Amino acid sequence: MSLHPPRDKRVSLADAARLVPDDAMVALGGGLSARLPMALVRELIRQGRRGLHLVGSAHSIDVDLLVATGAVRRCEESYVGFEQDLGLAPAYRRAAETGAIEVAESCCATILAQLRAAEMGLPFLPVRGVRGSDIRRLHPEYAEITCPFTGETLVAVPALRPDVALLHAPIGDRYGNLHLEQPYVLDERFAAASRAVIATVDEIVSTDEVTAAGVTIPAHKVAAVTEVPFGAHPTSCYPRYAYDRAHLREYTAAAAAGPDGVDKYLSGYLGDDEEQYREAVGADRLRALTTWSESTDAWQELFR
Repeated sequence: MSLHPPRDKRVSLADAARLVPDDAMVALGGGLSARLPMALVRELIRQGRRGLHLVGSAHSIDVDLLVATGAVRRCEESYVGFEQDLGLAPAYRRAAETGAIEVAESCCATILAQLRAAEMGLPFLPVRGVRGSDIRRLHPEYAEITCPFTGETLVAVPALRPDVALLHAPIGDRYGNLHLEQPYVLDERFAAASRAVIATVDEIVSTDEVTAAGVTIPAHKVAAVTEVPFGAHPTSCYPRYAYDRAHLREYTAAAAAGPDGVDKYLSGYLGDDEEQYREAVGADRLRALTTWSESTDAWQELFR
């Protein structure tokens, strides 16, 4: 973790994305279809980022879009897809099968151990979970060690220190204090292990309000923060809004159609900035996503 002294850290989304250079190791916060840093992902695509090494737990449209647009060199994830609902991530699968990206599949517990090693200033930590699996083949940097107390053979995994972590939170203040709703996935660990944290928030509020809600990630870990309403869309950011299943279905159908389908999706939604993206999605649709908690019928209708 690098120390980022107290100051007003508000920047534009474009300037926030410029803090992510080509070839950076980028940790993606959130997981699956929840609280993904989608506004930052879209801005990286607008800026034409290349050569990224992605690290995460289990992800979906964020990884798939970056892979589809040629931004990714290496992907270190436990899973990339849309679960049983919409299936595997189409662009990621194509890239993995054709060798267009380096696939370094891992598991959540192993990545967690690597991040904890970085937090504690250790060169490695031992794990058991990857023994006997092909994950060892995908990670020649792992090594076998013998426990000096039990004689057990364990796998030593090196500390993982991303160049930057991209996180999205429902609220934060101008100094970078962030409040997250559980589950935190790996966001806390990414914040502690990465050299810099870049955060988007749906709303910048007072420090008192963030403190009252609970500071999940303190400001000294955050390098920049930018306010982007619906910055996780089409994924969720509970309790503010649910994930947009119809939009995700539209994207997966486009991605499954190949590069032309992805281009058509981007031409319809990406725009020059997030304001244009929200206009393309539609104010009525975004407003509907905020009604998920009104009743059982309300959230069921959203996901039909």
